[in-house]
Order: sequence, then structure tokens, then C-alpha cells
Amino acid sequence: MDTGVGIGTGITASGSRATVPTALTAQQTTTPTPVTAEPAGPPGPAEAPCDLVTVPARHGLEAVDILRLRDGVGPVLHDHAGDTLGFLVPPGTAAGWDLPGSACTQTYTRAAHAAPGTTQEPPVAGTGWLVPPEGAYTHATEPAELRAALGEAARTIEAAGRRL
Repeated sequence: MDTGVGIGTGITASGSRATVPTALTAQQTTTPTPVTAEPAGPPGPAEAPCDLVTVPARHGLEAVDILRLRDGVGPVLHDHAGDTLGFLVPPGTAAGWDLPGSACTQTYTRAAHAAPGTTQEPPVAGTGWLVPPEGAYTHATEPAELRAALGEAARTIEAAGRRL
């Protein structure tokens, strides 16, 4: 499995480099392989802070399905290798995020400032939109809902693995 850089581009609240996960390797089950990503630079005048929760793609895709059923999914990014998904969450989430197998870093987005009917560029280099802001139910996924969906996704994946 490719363990190259995932969605990890972002900056911490202090403006330093962020260490974020890529996809899980076959030998890992709970902790992503960390990589050091260069920050995208300081925010521009029209950019708003947000946090980004990154997870392995399999867990993230299950969580997206769960959140869509509950009308709770916000914008979601994917890395071009297909290893990692990133959920935009409200600013400040990173300070209390501690879910094993995921990471949360601060980044900046123009999601709140996109013109109606336009597709904005993703806030992280090397990514694309899985769920673009204009297709999301909300401007950011609520952390408690994301945590619950990721837990349910992990249980679903574990149950499916036992049946194989």
C-alpha cells in the first residue's frame, strides 16, 4: 500500500509545520504513519480558519456515508492517491481532538467566501473535493457527529472483516 503524503498540509495554531497522518499500512491498525507537511503559508485576506480531521480513506468513506444519511456531512477532501480523507470541522476542534487513528490540524478555507454557483479550490495543496462545500449539508462537520460516525465506521469495518 502506498504510504505517501496524504492530506497533511496544514499549519498549527502557532503557524508551525503540522505533523499529520497518511493512510494506514497493512501492519498498522490504529496509528497512521505521520509525515511532516509544509504549511501552505499564512492565510489570505478572504480566508477563514478551520480545522481538518484526517483519517484513512476506508474509515472516512464509511463515515461520509453515515453522515450523509444523517444530513450532517460538511465539506470533505481526498488526497489524489486515495489514501486519506479530510473533514473540515469548526476552528478550535484540534485543541481537543484525540481520536486514535486520526489527526486534527488547523488550516484555512475560502468555503465561507465562495461565490454562489462556483467551485472553490480545496484549502490544501494536492487534494480534491469528495464532498465540495456547495454539495455539503453544512459548512463544517460537527466534531461530535464526526467522532460518532468514525466510531460506527470502525465497528462496521471490523464486523465486515470477521465475515471474510
